[in-house]
Amino acid sequence: MAPVIAFWRDLGLPGLIDVHTHFMPERVLAKVWAYFDSAGPLVGRDWPISYRLAEEDRVERLRAFGLRAFTSMLYPHKPDMAAWLNSWSADFAARTPDCLHTATFFPEPGASQYVTRAIESGARVFKAHLQVGAYDPNDPLLDEVWGLLEDQGIPVVTHCGSGPAPGPHTGPGPIAALLTRYPRLRLVIAHMGTPEYTEFLALAVRHPRVHLDTTMAFTRFTEQTAPFPRAAIPRLLDLQERILLGTDFPNIPYPYGEALRALADLHLGDDWLRDVCHHNAARLFTIG
Repeated sequence: MAPVIAFWRDLGLPGLIDVHTHFMPERVLAKVWAYFDSAGPLVGRDWPISYRLAEEDRVERLRAFGLRAFTSMLYPHKPDMAAWLNSWSADFAARTPDCLHTATFFPEPGASQYVTRAIESGARVFKAHLQVGAYDPNDPLLDEVWGLLEDQGIPVVTHCGSGPAPGPHTGPGPIAALLTRYPRLRLVIAHMGTPEYTEFLALAVRHPRVHLDTTMAFTRFTEQTAPFPRAAIPRLLDLQERILLGTDFPNIPYPYGEALRALADLHLGDDWLRDVCHHNAARLFTIG
């Protein structure tokens, strides 16, 4: 815990903002953890859960780390699940004021209605998991959803890269097509687009509302199988104001501080670290 606190204090920050943390109904999270424990095909390797704690202990751990705000990333893997998850996350946000109210969706009839309800109840960020959900973001059943989110300017954290294992609709192609249709979307490309880093960086250059989060990127764990190309590191400076801290807490197979150490080891400077670990998210979500 002390290294995490020392990290942001040494940068002169008031704390950290993590846009990619997971809280979900306990029985759903238990199934997620069981999948990681089994090294299922979407994981493909040993993946010990570092913060396998009760919900209230996980919240307190993030607060003890000095997080000013975090998310409750949750996602459906089948129809008739997203509206229920959104109901749970609305309750979680109401009893956890430092959590950015998170919601989700799935390509199904009625998706625009429950997304509208989530927005009206205060949702500030959405999660779209194309790998687990195995759906095309350009499915016509989502047209109204994307239109709503574009008009409202609400960020959508999107797992669309093909890591740790590809899905039928992962990779830059479907997202490039989506942004052609909805160019004002505030998409946040999760995991820096692992492993298609350069392609997603190029998308962000072309679309000024696109951000990327650092979830698990640059860490020793990810570098073993999907190393970030050294030649692309200068692009991280070009996009300094659109990269956000994400970690995947609690599902990470290493201590939380490892994610911060990996960012510092890029040697992009303290100003870059301040923007990535706090200022960019504070601006995106209007956190004073």
